[in-house]
Amino acid sequence: MSPELVLLGEPLCRQTEASSCSKASLAMITICPATEAHLDDLVPLVDGYRQFYRQPGDVDGARRFMNERFAKGDAHVLLALDEDDHAVGFAQLFPVPSTTGLASRWILNDLFVMPDARCRGAGSALLEASRELARQHGVPQLMLRTQVENATAKARYHALGWQRDEAFDTYLLAV
Repeated sequence: MSPELVLLGEPLCRQTEASSCSKASLAMITICPATEAHLDDLVPLVDGYRQFYRQPGDVDGARRFMNERFAKGDAHVLLALDEDDHAVGFAQLFPVPSTTGLASRWILNDLFVMPDARCRGAGSALLEASRELARQHGVPQLMLRTQVENATAKARYHALGWQRDEAFDTYLLAV
């Protein structure tokens, strides 16, 4: 897998060192835009992400879902690679029109780092690369949701400048 992928004519791959963990756990992380060629790397990440949210494992379903994203071109997917070029995390962003903002904002819908790769900077690198990708596309705002009890993620979001939305609640309705 090549970390030299290019997006919008400029290299998006960025390397960063983790800053919130012990020196022994620091790693170089490379973030690249994912393509269909990365499906075999993405599928276990997507399946692991689903299982983190208490969904049953479904490798075939994860493959179908990601194939559909690439076929429709309705998402931006970023892949985190460790120093050995192993895929250790991903982020997936979806454009959503905002009538009040008269522009599209992006939802950072999915963010996941494999448990054995956590605390090495991959999550922060994915968040920063998501921000940079949005800037390159002229997107004025990113938004995300996380579980109420996910204190680790919330602390990272705050440290990177994300602000909790105090004005709106989210409601769901099964159809």
